[in-house]
Amino acid sequence: MRSSVPARVGTWFVALLVGAVYGLAGTIAHSYELGWFPLGLVLAIIGCAGLLVAVRFLTADRWAALATGLGMMTSTLVFSGKGPGGSVIVPEGALGSVWTLALPILVAIVVAWPDRIRPLAEN
Repeated sequence: MRSSVPARVGTWFVALLVGAVYGLAGTIAHSYELGWFPLGLVLAIIGCAGLLVAVRFLTADRWAALATGLGMMTSTLVFSGKGPGGSVIVPEGALGSVWTLALPILVAIVVAWPDRIRPLAEN
C-alpha cells in the first residue's frame, strides 16, 4: 500500500534533516584517530551506512534513502569549506578525502540496490 503524497514528502523532508545531522556529526568526528587507527572515520562511515540502510528498509522507499544521503552530502559540503574565522573542519589529507568520497559511494550503493531479488520462473 502506497502512502499519500503529503506523507511521502514529509518523510523525505525528515530524512533529509536526519541525514544532515548524521553528515555533520561524521564531518566533525571523521578526523579522530586512536593512535594509528582512524576511529572517527570508521565510526562515521558505519553510522552513515547504517542510517541509510535503515531508512531504505524501514520506509521501503529509495527516494527517502536518497533524501537522507543528500542531507549527509550537503552538510559535509557546507561544513568542509573554510569557516568565517579561517578554520577548516575537513583538512586536506587522506582522511578528509576518504570521508568526502565515501558518502556518495554509500548513497549510490544503498539507493541503487534492488528492492528484492525475484526467483527465476521455473519451466
